[in-house]
Order: sequence, then structure tokens, then C-alpha cells
Amino acid sequence: MTASAEALIHLSIPDVEQSYAERDTILYALGVGVGSEPTSPAHLAYTYEDGLKPLPSLAVVLGHPGFWPRDLDTGLDWRRIVHGEQTLRLHRPLPTHGLVRSQSRIKGIQDKGEGKSAVIAYERTLFIDGVLTATVGQTLFCRGDGGIGSLGEEAPRMMPSPERPPDRSYELRTLPQTALIYRLSGDLNPLHADPNVALSVGFPKPILHGLATYGVAAFSLLTATGLPPETLRRLDCRFTAPVFPGDMLATDLWRENDRVHFQVRAVDRDLVVLSHGLAEFTDVADQT
Repeated sequence: MTASAEALIHLSIPDVEQSYAERDTILYALGVGVGSEPTSPAHLAYTYEDGLKPLPSLAVVLGHPGFWPRDLDTGLDWRRIVHGEQTLRLHRPLPTHGLVRSQSRIKGIQDKGEGKSAVIAYERTLFIDGVLTATVGQTLFCRGDGGIGSLGEEAPRMMPSPERPPDRSYELRTLPQTALIYRLSGDLNPLHADPNVALSVGFPKPILHGLATYGVAAFSLLTATGLPPETLRRLDCRFTAPVFPGDMLATDLWRENDRVHFQVRAVDRDLVVLSHGLAEFTDVADQT
């Protein structure tokens, strides 16, 4: 079909049922670089079954309906779609294993004009063992689809970091094989594994998944603040530049009451790769 806001807002994205086990919880953590310090309690908390806790960002890979802009009849120029922003709301702590049922919908389309782009706000709701657990949101920049019209809700406005030096930074070096591990959690896009595919779209080698960098940020925030993972309730960000497996990533933090603003930098390239980060915690004042 030809892409239109009216058709997209009524697009039926199939529900997904998925079971996951502790093994999947550990594999996800390993795929975002946790475990690079294998004797550290902070790393073992997410990678060892004795006392295992799920990294809260695991929610973004659960109940995923696949690459629906390509797989469904959307009319979108899916080759030019860029994952621009990510949001997460946790309504309760994630369990280490369970049965997931997800429901997806397109919340809104913002048309930037003919010859420009369209911005799609997408949302996925996760029920785990029958209980509402998380709401996952994405903003997709459809660079070849300007002129399709606007309808529904606008994408949420991201909040910039404070204009002062960060309160602290936490560094984690990604591993050369990070993307090859992360893709086993469900995103098998060859851009992250096949050197020829990477070259064909202008990268010198495969890049890391944006959501893997997002997971690095989640781990870094929890480790730097010392807050338990079950206190995280919100995690939002904007993707600004690609990351290459092996990059040293520094997460800069600004504390403001129950909120933590953050950004992620590729240290060796002096480049901000994730911006407009915002995390919220429950009872943060009582935890620090």
C-alpha cells in the first residue's frame, strides 16, 4: 500500500507471546557488556544465577513483534528508517523469567512535509504472567516518507541534560564481540554482524545496536548510583551517533532529586552517542 497517516494509525501489529528464562536474562546482560569484570559483584548480580537480578532494560527486547515497518504492508521506505528515541516505563520490577504477552500500536504520526520525513511514535505494552509490567516506546524517523499526513499523538519531548559539568561519570568498555552476543536477544539485523552489509551503507565495520548502548546506559546508571535495579521506573534517551563494538563508553550523570539526567560518550572518539537521557527511580532519596 501507499503510506498514509490514516492507514498507519489503524495498522494492526500482531500481539506476541514469548516465554523467557533466567538464561535469556543472563544472555541479555552479557550482550550489553555486563560481565567484562567477571569477579565484580556489580556485574555478577546480572550474570550469575545465584541471586540473579534482571537488568531493567531487558524489557525493550521482550515481546518484540519484529521489524513491522518492513514485514507488514505499511508502504514505508523501511530502508531509510532511523531509530531516533527510546522510552521505557516500568510499572513493576521485571521478574527473572516469565510468560510475556505484548500489545503494540502506533500512537501518532508527525509529518514534516513533502520531501522531508515523518516521525512515528510507536508503543508496546508488556504483560508478564498476566500482570502489566512495562510500556516500551520508540520514535522512528522515516526519512523517505514526508507528505503522508499527521495524525494522533506527538512523540514525547526529550529533556536535555543540565548545562553544567556532570556530577559523575562511569566508564564501561564494550567488547569486540558485543554486537554478536546482543543480537542473540532477538535483533538479527546483519548491519551488526556482516562487514559487507556495514560497508554497503557507509560504515567501515558492523556497528553496535542502539538498544545495546541503551542497555550499557542502564547498567552504568545503576552501578554509578548504587541503586537497586527494582527502583528504576523510567529510562528515556535519544540516539545521536553510532557505536562500534570495542568503544569505551562513558555515561555522564546529573542528579536532580528523584531524577538522573545522563548522556553516553564514545570516549576514544570524543563523541556523544546517546543524549537527552532521563532516568527516574522510586524512593531515590531513601536509597542514597
